[in-house]
Amino acid sequence: MEAVLKTLLAYFVIVDPVGTAVIFNSLTQGKSNAYCRTMAVRAVLLSTTLIFIFGFFGMGLLSSLGIEMESFRIAGGLLIFYTAFGMITRPDNAKQGVRESDHEDISVFPLSIPLIAGPGSLTLSVLLFSQAAERGESYHPLIIAVLIIYTATLIIFLLARRLARLMGSTVNNIFKRLLGVLLASLAIQFVADGVKGLFGLMGA
Repeated sequence: MEAVLKTLLAYFVIVDPVGTAVIFNSLTQGKSNAYCRTMAVRAVLLSTTLIFIFGFFGMGLLSSLGIEMESFRIAGGLLIFYTAFGMITRPDNAKQGVRESDHEDISVFPLSIPLIAGPGSLTLSVLLFSQAAERGESYHPLIIAVLIIYTATLIIFLLARRLARLMGSTVNNIFKRLLGVLLASLAIQFVADGVKGLFGLMGA
């Protein structure tokens, strides 16, 4: 149980289901409820699958492709910045009743990658699963923690629109752009950490 709680806390901090739900709501403004449900379920299922793939095979996969984790972190940071820029500058389409983009698939990008299964989550998975393998420990606590955190993320995503209605459109728009600035800052931090790591590898 202690191992589950520690892993759960680590994933909760990195995935940030509540903060990501605000982003999810901003990306689905003006869309149908069916579209929101589909994107939420698809994004969470894809993210959970990616977490397990990277947990069990991530280190070997990146090594076989000659990709350093720092490079992966930089790429993820750039993708996050692209998403954040759109949140800050994109006009509010909710009041225009825009429905023609209901077929746009946001479950892969940016919801799954790089938000709820981004470089931080994938890196954490590689580290935790490889550590468990080295120590000969069971994977069960890790698997349970991952399933709990992404189930909670799905539930919060499905409730995101109701929470936004309680906040009101004006407060929601202000919060969306503020969160976009914070997300852009996080993206820059990802890139900076990746660059720092690459320089460290060069100097080693």
